[in-house]
Amino acid sequence: MSEKGMNLTLKIWRQKDSKSKGKMETYPVTNISEHMSFLEMLDVLNEQLVEEGKEPVAFDHDCREGICGMCSLHINGEAHGPDRRVTTCQLHMRMFNDGDTIHIEPWRAKAFPVIKDLIVDRSAFDRIQHAGGFISVNTSGNTIDANAIPIEKEDADEAFNAATCIGCGACVASCKNASAMLFVGAKISQFSLLPQGQVEAKNRALNMVKQMDLEGFGNCTNTGACEVQCPKGISLDNIARMNRDFLSASVKK
Repeated sequence: MSEKGMNLTLKIWRQKDSKSKGKMETYPVTNISEHMSFLEMLDVLNEQLVEEGKEPVAFDHDCREGICGMCSLHINGEAHGPDRRVTTCQLHMRMFNDGDTIHIEPWRAKAFPVIKDLIVDRSAFDRIQHAGGFISVNTSGNTIDANAIPIEKEDADEAFNAATCIGCGACVASCKNASAMLFVGAKISQFSLLPQGQVEAKNRALNMVKQMDLEGFGNCTNTGACEVQCPKGISLDNIARMNRDFLSASVKK
């Protein structure tokens, strides 16, 4: 890598608002350091556009630490780009080469409508969570300490692994059916594996799957792309657990 950095051609989806027709536009950027994160590279582009009196590219970001899941971009056809187990903010420019052309798009799913440029509305995930992703707890002042309830380590580990889902939507973006089943499976699993989650267990899977369908997400056909491109490596086992919980609840109903 030369000291002067990389020269790149960016092809970025631009869309004024949800009702406007979008299109890909081309922007050259120069002197990009391999040590920059992908979002820092976009910051450089936006500074350049502002100096030229042009509208900067709108993209979502917050923590830039791989925690919030907001920095969701489709980069060269891959959710969060060519690296694995990272969010876009953790993707570094060393994954690209001088002279590369990089295609940058928002998530493509009916349930994730574009708000502007690279930002999509992911509130569908919030509504699914509200439908059943919670537990009942005693808030009377006589609460029980969490460590007072014995839990098998294997169950605790699996619940924790499921809870690492950050709701970024990479599973939806990478699925040919725009399925949200990995997300929903993870949110169901983190409760169904623990005793605290049993109060709503009969209705949780039914309600969350119902809301998922109402939002317009597709079904799962076991392609496995969601697990591959999930920045937290959420396992397909969670989809299987969700299906078992859903079937069990349906029979009991």
